[in-house]
Amino acid sequence: MLMKCTDLFPPSPLKLLVAAVIWLGLAVSAPAALAQDEADEFGDPPAAAVDDAPAADGPAADAGAGGAAGDDGAADAGGTGPQKSLLGWTKDSLGWPYVLIFLALSFTLVSLFVMNLLAARRETLLPQELVDEFEEKLNQKKFQDAYDLARSDESVLGQVLSAGLAKLSKGYNKALEGMQEVGEEESMKLEHRLSYMALIGNLSPMIGLFGTVQGMISSFQVIALGGATPKPADLAAGISTALFTTLVGLAVAIPAIAAYNILRNRVARLLLEVGVTSENLMSRFEDFQPQVNRN
Repeated sequence: MLMKCTDLFPPSPLKLLVAAVIWLGLAVSAPAALAQDEADEFGDPPAAAVDDAPAADGPAADAGAGGAAGDDGAADAGGTGPQKSLLGWTKDSLGWPYVLIFLALSFTLVSLFVMNLLAARRETLLPQELVDEFEEKLNQKKFQDAYDLARSDESVLGQVLSAGLAKLSKGYNKALEGMQEVGEEESMKLEHRLSYMALIGNLSPMIGLFGTVQGMISSFQVIALGGATPKPADLAAGISTALFTTLVGLAVAIPAIAAYNILRNRVARLLLEVGVTSENLMSRFEDFQPQVNRN
């Protein structure tokens, strides 16, 4: 009967420790050896060969480095491209027809705003100097001088007062009717001039909407004719036209509508003051009876 190995060579703590160290070394070195064998099989150069390879010096290496740097610079320059200002982009997106139309509307709007602003001043419609001098003439019973003063004044109040005094000989009611007629006529003139600002405010968004439709049609045409892969730059051109025409149209319309409403309210308030002031000044003739020629 064979004896066991453990009976012939009983294990000791030192032998067990040596066996464990050998087993651990084999377990650690086996994956590294396997990886090295696989690298040698696929033809990868050993690390020592790569480390020992001499570095390339001289003009060839410099030329290669310069060529690589030049290629990188060209790539960077091609990536960024020429920069275009916002004004130039806007002009190219709108096109000269829309640029000229919106410039004409803008200059017309500014001119109308200045004209209506000057016409809507208190000094133009209701000068306080005229009120004081006219009342002083009436207090002094200088009716002819009061009439000449009102007639020579170019303000709305002067024209209303001169119209009332001119018809005072026909009675107080006729004088009031004459004053109301002149006041309505002047109000229509001011409102007519203001209405052009409202026209620009209503017309500009319509022109912008027209450009929006035109730009979208251009983009869809590129998609229809460009096949499966249309150029993004061609699509962006039509979309830019659509958006910029809308933007500029609103940029012209918003100030026009705001200025129109502000000036219209101011004119209406000043004309109301003209009517109240003129009636107060003419109220002292309320008991005036026209002289009837009995011959």
